[in-house]
Amino acid sequence: MPAISMFYGIVIYLYFYDDERHKIPHIHAKYQGEDASVSIANGEILAGDIPLSKLRLVQAWIEIHRDALMADWALAVNGQPPFAIEPLR
Repeated sequence: MPAISMFYGIVIYLYFYDDERHKIPHIHAKYQGEDASVSIANGEILAGDIPLSKLRLVQAWIEIHRDALMADWALAVNGQPPFAIEPLR
């Protein structure tokens, strides 16, 4: 479960082989003990919860880095380590 980015107290993870449960490309955003699975395609929460203000930051970050996230997703579901992605600044 490698962390691929961190910004504003939010840690973004991609899990290896994580295409069974949600079946669509997604990331995990963790903030102060809360965890949400967020779609890479549209930024919608698939499961879990994080504060709305932090979700908006995650959605902006996804929008900026969607291509890199899709490339990392392909690596992770095949058991390969994803690359780090620049944080939101």
